[in-house]
Amino acid sequence: MGADYLFHSGRVFDGEQLLDGAPAVAVADGRIAAVGSDAEAERTAATQLVDLRGKLLLPAFTDAHIHPVSAGVERLGCDVSDAKGRDGVLARVADFAAASDGRWIVGGGWSMADFPNGTPAKELLDGIDAIGARPAVLVNCDHHSSWVNSEALRTAGIDASTPDPEGGRIERDVHGNPAGTLHEAAMQLVDAHAPAVTEADQAAALMNSQKYLQTLGIRGWQDAIIGDYAGQSDSTAVYQSAARAGTLTADVVGALWWPRGITERDIEDQADAFAAVRNENSSGRFRTTSVKIMLDGVAETFTAAMQDPYLDACGCAGTNKGISYFRPEILNLSVAALEARGFDVHMHAIGDRAVHYGLDAVEYARRAHGPTGRRHHLAHIQVIDPHDVPRFAQLDVTANAQALWAAGDKQMTDLTLPFLGPERSGRQYPFASLVRSGARLAMGSDWPVSTPDPWAAVHVAVNRREAGHPDAEPLGADQSIDLTTALAAYTRGSARLNRSDAGTVAAGAPADLAVASADPFTVHPADLHTLRNDMTMVGGEIVFAA
Repeated sequence: MGADYLFHSGRVFDGEQLLDGAPAVAVADGRIAAVGSDAEAERTAATQLVDLRGKLLLPAFTDAHIHPVSAGVERLGCDVSDAKGRDGVLARVADFAAASDGRWIVGGGWSMADFPNGTPAKELLDGIDAIGARPAVLVNCDHHSSWVNSEALRTAGIDASTPDPEGGRIERDVHGNPAGTLHEAAMQLVDAHAPAVTEADQAAALMNSQKYLQTLGIRGWQDAIIGDYAGQSDSTAVYQSAARAGTLTADVVGALWWPRGITERDIEDQADAFAAVRNENSSGRFRTTSVKIMLDGVAETFTAAMQDPYLDACGCAGTNKGISYFRPEILNLSVAALEARGFDVHMHAIGDRAVHYGLDAVEYARRAHGPTGRRHHLAHIQVIDPHDVPRFAQLDVTANAQALWAAGDKQMTDLTLPFLGPERSGRQYPFASLVRSGARLAMGSDWPVSTPDPWAAVHVAVNRREAGHPDAEPLGADQSIDLTTALAAYTRGSARLNRSDAGTVAAGAPADLAVASADPFTVHPADLHTLRNDMTMVGGEIVFAA
């Protein structure tokens, strides 16, 4: 029996390197049957010949840190993620409000860079006539802050006398009144009153997101929060239902949300409960084999956990070192308990103190249990103490990079660099140092925080510049990585975190493949962002073709 598909006359990146020449790739029964001369032998019997015309065939991408359900909910609500500037955001909200008869206006996707100090005021929403007397809440693109109007504050009972909740902050005006932006745990004060997202909403969102992600060449992902968080309900049942129905064609690992307020006496019971959930989802398209622990916030709101204080507007050191959501001893015991039960731990770590605590926790677990083969990873890794860089390789902790952020865009230059200072700013996103030290590298988008387009992230990883700004000052040019390393991270590196044997073009591997619109190895590095995905294959079936 011949191959179902034979790809020919193009370049092939196999997940580690660009193969010589233009080897053919044969696909049969959902797997790669042969590569090179063995594949050529299938040409006459192949059901379908695919002429690549010099384009690149590569493993389809795996996004190692993403939120497709919440992203899909936003896409189906008041989505301002692609609006241009403050005025564009306000116009989009006004249009949505005019067309919506909902009791609340709910959406998200705004960027801090579009508003002074990154904190939009309630008066901007109050001034939109189409909203009227309805409460409005819009989460920002990084999901660490919400923008609300006066009616939402009134509904939630938030006024000048309301204290900042533990782990959160209410932006206030000079008189102490809430100004309209809520950070971290303070978001929950309004979310608790907003309409709940239903399971039907989530199901529609998942299918919407899956379709979109497959247009970008993405074959699977690690959903970075499975659980109740920031107004979103646990999506486990939605994934399970889609997997049973066969509508979930992506390969998904869900990271179960580890509760922030957990006490020492509850750690073992919580880990046991998660193990029971995992046993219900241990195989197939949806597997809850990972646990998400959020260690800190984000640098732009001064909630990322730093070893030294943030600078103030005058460039002087203040007293704020950010937020650590777990005491080191609780974090150590949590990671050890999860490792003992066979979980891979997925940690959000932005600041250098958070990174240090995360590595310490893995070291504690390794001492307790020895080598276990657990594939722990730290996501985001914005600021790293140089002494901690080699510890990733020493502890076999994967650096899970959101490479798109490693550029000097407006949010970076206006809201981050002045408050980190030159020395810390120079330690941001040290991808090259991590690779040189022997660390494993994976990549993800954190969508809807930023675009899920892998080529946009690869562009920044190679250039350290924002797309379309070839003459801009690179953010840490010495930390750029080459195209081969970036593609390997987004394919084989990320698939490894999902414990998938995809991420490679080799005989016997799953036929999860993508075709780029051109050969990126012949494209000028400054133009990598112009590449698009022309085809996505999952399990030997074409799920997208341009």
